[in-house]
Amino acid sequence: MSALREALRDLPDAVFADVLESEEAYLLVLDLPGVTAETLDVSVEGGRLVIEGQRSKDVPREFRFVREDRSVFLDVELPLPPDATGQGAEGTVDRGVLELTIPKATAAPSTTIPIDEA
Repeated sequence: MSALREALRDLPDAVFADVLESEEAYLLVLDLPGVTAETLDVSVEGGRLVIEGQRSKDVPREFRFVREDRSVFLDVELPLPPDATGQGAEGTVDRGVLELTIPKATAAPSTTIPIDEA
């Protein structure tokens, strides 16, 4: 998980992120101001979490930007921990807060191998 923590440090300053862990899953919480479900794409590709988002801006017609500090686009790839899987992942976004639940890969059930006397 250290690779994921390092990658989170490289996110833009306007994006805050938390990673939580349980026995069954990881919970990634990202603050993405202005992003909605319609302007957000999230996928898992080759052991990496790919997040692409766009912030919508409603600017009154009589105004124009003199200075703009927050980026309109977010395009990041975050390495998943080795025991994470994209299978069954779920996500919600509410008021610009994205919550992704990423299940851990479950270990294969153990099988007893019978041993006979030779």
